Amino acid sequence: QVQLVESGGGLVLTGGSLTLSCAASGLSFSNYAMGWFRQAPGKERELVAHINWNGDITYYADSVKGRFTISRDNAKNTVYLQMHSLNAGDTAVYYCGAGRRGYGSNFFRYVDYWGQGTQVTVSS
Repeated sequence: QVQLVESGGGLVLTGGSLTLSCAASGLSFSNYAMGWFRQAPGKERELVAHINWNGDITYYADSVKGRFTISRDNAKNTVYLQMHSLNAGDTAVYYCGAGRRGYGSNFFRYVDYWGQGTQVTVSS
């Protein structure tokens, strides 16, 4: 019954902004760190950002640092990804995931639950 449901993806122009949401159910949300991942055509899935249980520790991939912000609202069981200054390299399917260990790239291998993904396409 655990579900992670992403929303907010779509088409955006280069330089634009978009905010993704991931609503969780069926798990004790505050017991999990949450992460955002993406997979572009022809590439493997990569970690974008993650956030610990109370939001005081975050990690960002170098490619998005300074442009993206991850946040969470435990009262709403929701994690967000605010994306700014988008470019073609950000085009991908974006997934959220829940895990309880790991930092940086190590977080990936410990994800217990995945969302279905939402498409983000940046055009110019």
